[in-house]
Order: sequence, then structure tokens, then C-alpha cells
Amino acid sequence: MTTSGSGSSDGSSEAGIPDWRRNQFAVTVATFIGFTGFTLAMPFLPLYFEQLGVHGTSALAIWSGVSLGITPAITAAMAPVWSRIAERHGRKLMVERSLGAFVIVMAALAAVRAPWQVLALRALLGLFAGYGPIALTMAAESAPHEHMAVAIGWVQTAQRLGPTVGPVVGGVLAAWVGLRATFLIASLLYIGAVLLVFFGYQEQGLRAPAAHDESGPPTWSVVRAMPHFLLFLGVIFGLQLVDRSFGPVLPLFLGEIGTPADRLAFLSGAMFTITAGAAALGHHVTSRLLQRWPSSVVVASAAAGAAFGSIVLGLGPSVAVLLVAAAVFGGGIGVATTAVYTAAGRAAPVSVRGVLFGYLTTGYLVALAVSPVVSGFIGARSMRAVFFVDGAGLAVMAGCVRWLMS
Repeated sequence: MTTSGSGSSDGSSEAGIPDWRRNQFAVTVATFIGFTGFTLAMPFLPLYFEQLGVHGTSALAIWSGVSLGITPAITAAMAPVWSRIAERHGRKLMVERSLGAFVIVMAALAAVRAPWQVLALRALLGLFAGYGPIALTMAAESAPHEHMAVAIGWVQTAQRLGPTVGPVVGGVLAAWVGLRATFLIASLLYIGAVLLVFFGYQEQGLRAPAAHDESGPPTWSVVRAMPHFLLFLGVIFGLQLVDRSFGPVLPLFLGEIGTPADRLAFLSGAMFTITAGAAALGHHVTSRLLQRWPSSVVVASAAAGAAFGSIVLGLGPSVAVLLVAAAVFGGGIGVATTAVYTAAGRAAPVSVRGVLFGYLTTGYLVALAVSPVVSGFIGARSMRAVFFVDGAGLAVMAGCVRWLMS
């Protein structure tokens, strides 16, 4: 198997190795398009169910909750499977397969006539989704070793910004052309993403598919034996668990600490946007931090910074301090996440990297599904406690990383 990450540091092709910067552009933009398209109409699913004849708050909540939850649940189960298949048949083909499925399912969602059809299509979407971890592997594999953090950071920035832009654009489109047409527009976006990967990403010369490798793709036991694998998995799970815990409680918490009702929606939106933007910036600057300090220091320091931001948020200070704390929290989460993926990518042999990222993403997706539930139960007792528990968990994580990875 050809060694990953070779090629000149200025991005030029040599000895049959493709231009890694061109590959990076294709994967990053396709990922941004994919994550934007996914959130173009999905946040408005309750309204869509209402148009399909579902009435009553409870019924709408059940249909929407199950439909939104079934996709990441199935995707989490399938992520290692698709990563193994990618090891055997090539990652580019798997990303094209996944994005192509989105083209079909999004178009089909525009034509449904009953709520159960939405649920079935969302389940189908989870079965064929999972291009996120494969795209991360493609970026890491294409880049020279010294630029791996840059490559991973850009893709994670795209994954972070897409869901930030999608609902805003989707809201405008839904009001302008309707929800059914918005699903069709999302389908068209995915066509663009497929074409971008097909024509823009050059896989030949980076690796040879493992179809002729008698040992086949690496098994769980092989990945499990990699140094710090369980630590990496636990950190990814923990970071995502904390990152998504604010959603169910933040508006209620802001109201509890005295934010006027007429400013509640604006302040909540501003804090979510600042957190997402700071996390995106954190993904982007991690490569520079890793040039100066080892990954154990970067991850531990970033987690500690996020812990500090979370605790300050729980204290409920002035609006200005809240906004700064949200930025500190988001930046810490962004840096820590990219640094962990980079450390894992650098530690793993080329033959293991794709499956490794698949398992890490499974942890990410499981936390995505679990976090709102845990946050809701804690928030039912105390809204403020959510932020303090998050801060304490991040502080413990920082200590474990610093101790175990040193």
C-alpha cells in the first residue's frame, strides 16, 4: 500500500502523487455543501409534518423527534461498516455513493404524502450517510504529514459552518418557495457536491484499495490495540456530549437569569452563533498550535479553557461576559476536537486510519443522540447545573489527557 501523506509541501504533484491542496479544496467544499444541504430543510421538519396532516403538539414532537433521531442513530452504527468498505474499495467511491444517496432521498422527501414516508426516508438516509468520517480520512490521507492538522481542521470547519448557514438559508427558502421546493434545492446542492468530488478529488497515487490485501480491512481488535485509542474515543464522545448539551436549556437558562423576553431569542441566537464561529476558528488554528506544543498539551489546555467558559456561563454574569464566555467555550471545543483527530491520525498506520476515524465518528454520533437527553434531565433539576457539570467533566477530561498522553 502506498504511504499516505507524501507529496511536496507546496502542494504540487510529483511522482504521480496528486496535488493535495486541490484535493483539500474538493473535500472541504463538498463537505460544506453536504452539511449545509442537510440542514436546509430538516430544522423545519415539524412544520412539514403539520402540512402532512399531523396535528397537536405531542404528535408533532413525537414524529419530529423520532425522525430526527433515527438518522444519526443508524449512521453511528454504520460508520465503521462504511469505513471498512472504503478501505477495500476506495474512499472516493464511498463518498460519491453517500452523496448520491442524499440526492435521491432529498428529492423523494419533496414528494412524500404521509408522515411514515418521511420517517422511512430518514431511516434510509442514516443507512447511506456517513461521508463525514470518510471525508476526514481523505483529507488527512491526501495531505503531507506536516499539514495533516490543517487538512482535518478545514474539513471540520466546513462541518461546523454548514449547519450554521443551512437553517438561515433554509428559512428564507421555505418562506419564499415552500418546504417541498426546499428539499429539491437541497437535492440539487448534493448533485454539485457529487460532481465536485468526482472531478476535483484525485485518489490515484495516494493509496491502493485493499481489495487484494488478503488480511482485509483492519478489525476492531487491531484498532483497539492502537495506543490511546480508547482515550481518543472517550475524548471525542465527551467533547460532543458537552458541545450539544446547551441546545435544550440555553434559552430557558437565559430567561431564568433575568433576560427580558423580547431579547431572549436574539441573545440565544447570538450565543449559538458565537459558539459555532469560535469553534470553527478553533478548528482552523489548531495546526499552528500543534506546531508549537504536543497534542497532549493542546487538547488538555483547550478542554480546560472550554471548562472555564462553561463555568462562567453557569454563573450567569452580564451579557457581555456571557458572549465572551461562549466564545471561549466554543474555541476550546473546536481546538480540542481537531487536535484529537490529528493525534489519532498521526498515531495510526495508513491501513488503520479510515476505520479508526469511523469508530471515532461513531462515538461522536452517539454523543449527538445522547447529549440532549442527558442535558434535559439535568436541566429539569437545575438549568445552571448543566453548565457546571459540563465544566467539571471537561476539567476532568483535561487532567486525564495530560496525564495519560504524556
